[in-house]
Formats: sequence, C-alpha cells, structure tokens
Amino acid sequence: MDGRRRKQPKTSGCCSEEVSSIEWEFINMSEQQEDLIYRMYKLVGDKWALIAGRIPGRKAEEIERFWIMRHGEGFANRRRELN
Repeated sequence: MDGRRRKQPKTSGCCSEEVSSIEWEFINMSEQQEDLIYRMYKLVGDKWALIAGRIPGRKAEEIERFWIMRHGEGFANRRRELN
C-alpha cells in the first residue's frame, strides 16, 4: 500500500455506542452556569461547543447531556421521583 493506515472498525464488547440514560450521572451546574446555558441556547440553539466555550471547565458533551437531562422526556419521570 502507500504507507497510510486505514481506519479499522472499532470492536467492542457492546453492540451500541449509545450510552443509556441509566449510565449518565447527573451533572451539577451552578445557578449562574444554568442561567448562561438557557440564555445562550435561546440565542444560538444547540451549538453546544459554542455554549461550552463560555463556561470555563465545561465540555460540549457535558452541556448537551445537562440539557437533555433537564429537557428530555425520558428524564421527566426520573426528575419527579427525585423531587
């Protein structure tokens, strides 16, 4: 071949790369961080990397997961149980 490596498909023990909602840990955000996420979401939508860039120490994946856990229908029952 020409010396370049070809991407090999990842083989793992699991059939799906999705993480189930049970495996997600709740992400604690300060009140200021939550407020900033809500305001930024109104302005830019689901551009998680852009929003995370405004919050020191947070990654886009954390912001998206926080949003899904707060606003996702699948987590609504779980939130009710915790309150």
